[in-house]
Amino acid sequence: MRSVRARAALGATAVVAVALIGAGLAVLLVLVAKLTDQTDLQAEVAAQEVASQVALDVPFDRLELPDKEDNPVQVVTEDGRLVAVSEKLEAISGAGSDRTRPDAPGAPPADGDGDDDADERRDPGRGEVSRDEPRFTSGAATVDGDGADYRFAAVEATTSAGATVTVYAGAPLAAEQDAVGTVRSAMLVGLPVLLVVVAGVTWLVTRRALRPVEGIRREMAAITASEDLSRRVPVPGTRDEVDRLAVTTNETLAALESSVERQRRFVADASHELRSPIASLRTQLEVACAHPELLDLDGAVEDTVRLQDLAADLLLLARLDAGERPGAARVDLSALVRSQVAQRAGHDRHPVVADVGEGIEVTGSRGQLARVLGNLLDNAQRHAESSVAVTLRGADGRVSLEVADDGAGVPEAERERIFERFVRLDDARSRDDGGAGLGLAIARDVAQRHGGSLAVGRAPGGGALFTLVLPRA
Repeated sequence: MRSVRARAALGATAVVAVALIGAGLAVLLVLVAKLTDQTDLQAEVAAQEVASQVALDVPFDRLELPDKEDNPVQVVTEDGRLVAVSEKLEAISGAGSDRTRPDAPGAPPADGDGDDDADERRDPGRGEVSRDEPRFTSGAATVDGDGADYRFAAVEATTSAGATVTVYAGAPLAAEQDAVGTVRSAMLVGLPVLLVVVAGVTWLVTRRALRPVEGIRREMAAITASEDLSRRVPVPGTRDEVDRLAVTTNETLAALESSVERQRRFVADASHELRSPIASLRTQLEVACAHPELLDLDGAVEDTVRLQDLAADLLLLARLDAGERPGAARVDLSALVRSQVAQRAGHDRHPVVADVGEGIEVTGSRGQLARVLGNLLDNAQRHAESSVAVTLRGADGRVSLEVADDGAGVPEAERERIFERFVRLDDARSRDDGGAGLGLAIARDVAQRHGGSLAVGRAPGGGALFTLVLPRA
């Protein structure tokens, strides 16, 4: 069953059916118990009346027994003799005896087995009715040609002479059976109707609730077919789960559109950046083929190195975009900073002054962190007027690395844009001096992958101040 509406309607109908059947059975059981108790009470009252007469020594053939079919009565002695029975009783089962005629009508027999102590305890001239709870049984009887089911109450009575008999009186179950039958019939008729109503209402409510979902599905299918990620699904505005689904879907589409656009721009920029060194290298090689004496070997090597660096940057960005996680090794950041600064000593660049604390370690990839530090130093030396300062400190479980230069600085409006890929604020400078605009983007991505952050501000000397913050190992 592929329809959500059909499954919801079927599930709701099944749950309601189980609940109604359980409730109906409980009602029937309670009704049967209550009506049975009432019938038992009627039978007990009839038995108590006859037992009271026996206790008053009324002869068995003079007992006033009910002459109506509602209460058939039997009086049975301890040895099983039937001494009194209702006149119109024609057949009986479930009482004291299956017979319908008394064995020996007359006065109650004397009980020769009684002891003297019992006679002394008993009030002379008066018997008694047992105070024990009466016994109840179910059976059937035919009275004056009418057969029915009965509940029988058995009450013991003792004459003043010590003879004990059991009085069986019945009460008909016709009222109980009629009531239970009526309720059962009403349930059998009403239950299917109610289930049909529940199924119909559930179908309509589910259809109405899922209508926005169908609209979202259609729009998503149209977006997939058109490949237009600028489209959005309709938001119903109902402030429920479907409304939140639509909002989340639109947010996902926006993120996907941004990602695709960024990828397209990245491919275009990468192609553009790769074209220049490749074209320059090809031109130099073609000139060298035609005129070996004009070969600019140093320029060819520089273009090759620049092309190699650009390919390495693009590969690293691709790995970062793919979700590559940094390692879990402990990296001595103090030693790494000193190593990077030492590599720049003696070159035709602005000097780097380092103020580095001892034994400052972080967790991550040494190669990626070295790339971050190298990119920050390259950027600072490229824009500095005379010097670059590096400061490394660790406190409160965090490590702070600051790289400052005394150049022109970064305008406040551009401080976030410089971390975008292929962004160069100084478009007038040559590519050889400025690079491809990937260094800062790589640095921030690596910092975030290591659980840290990278931001830019204004240095005390007026230039740019880049602050890298990482968790301390």
